[in-house]
Amino acid sequence: MAHWDEIVADRRLTLARVERHLADLHSDAYLLDELHAVASGGSTGRRGVFVYGWQAWATAYAGFMRPALWDRAVTPELAAAPNTVALVAAHHASHMTSALGQTFANPMVQIARFPVTQPIEEIVAGLNRFQPTMLLGYPSALAILAAEARAGRLRISPKRLYATSEPLLPEVRLALEEAFGALVANGGTSEAGPMAVGCWRGPGMHLCDDLVIIEPVDARGRPVAPGALSDKVYVTGISNPTLPLIRFEITDRMRLLDAPCPCGSAHRLIADVEGRLDDAFAYSGGVLVHPHAFRSVLGREPAIVEYQVRQTSAGAEILVVGAPADPATIEREIAAQLARVGVPRPSVRLRVVAGLERQATGKVRRFVPLAADPYEARTLALADGLGKG
Repeated sequence: MAHWDEIVADRRLTLARVERHLADLHSDAYLLDELHAVASGGSTGRRGVFVYGWQAWATAYAGFMRPALWDRAVTPELAAAPNTVALVAAHHASHMTSALGQTFANPMVQIARFPVTQPIEEIVAGLNRFQPTMLLGYPSALAILAAEARAGRLRISPKRLYATSEPLLPEVRLALEEAFGALVANGGTSEAGPMAVGCWRGPGMHLCDDLVIIEPVDARGRPVAPGALSDKVYVTGISNPTLPLIRFEITDRMRLLDAPCPCGSAHRLIADVEGRLDDAFAYSGGVLVHPHAFRSVLGREPAIVEYQVRQTSAGAEILVVGAPADPATIEREIAAQLARVGVPRPSVRLRVVAGLERQATGKVRRFVPLAADPYEARTLALADGLGKG
């Protein structure tokens, strides 16, 4: 972002000009009569600004939509049902999930938009009235809706669910499948255009190999083999020349699957993204704790609807939505996990809250490192660990 004005290929554009356009955006609108601009906060909360030419914008929409269009075409029960889509995500047109749908509004598809910041009672009431055949949204919002369905307040029967913009954790996927009895697909990041799109025919996601070049690498930037978990990913966009992104680093942890998708797609398949390396907590002495140390415990507790883990100097404070039966046991189990990886005398506190704070994008930041700059903390911790080895 510091070098945005040097990178953008349309010399009419500056970051300041695009930011002014985004600030005034209330519904879908063109920039300079042909461009589209969007903002992304990501899971780390760092704001990114991206701009697309018309052809790249249309290509991005086609890339995101092709799995749903194909799925509907080959599934008789979907083809016979009304094409009604409920979107529970960012409402503002500066966000890609909202902007694309507004640009390419289709009279054959009924779309109801529910801002993720809207009170949950209003979202549930609106969904009950609308009765969507597809429910699309942030995993953090869909997890709450699954709890509302289990409680009997949300009474809808979608045939497909699509999670986007945040990591879809295994426990959330399972909760959605059990609550709605529907197939769940998972979508990928969009900074360079569609990177990966979900599939309802098998696990994981299809890489958009025709739109981006994906390089899964380790912490030192060395390629990892299929089946191995990467520390980060280099992404090169080949469909948007207006803002060329070449080996753009995203700290998503990705695993290439060395097998084709059951749907028959020729695109490479990846497992659900497990989260970001930036979410790791760095403690004194070079101890680096992966989010799985928390997820492995919190994900087993069915009464926890959502959670946010905030690092402290000696451990973590965990905010949960829901009513776990035995918070003290959860605290002890997570403290034991932290001690096992080297955190000295860890202290863990769990607090039940009514809801979690959302970023301006509407997303929930699930893991909040103590350091002001999580990238710096990660780099220092890795450098410390490598120095010891």
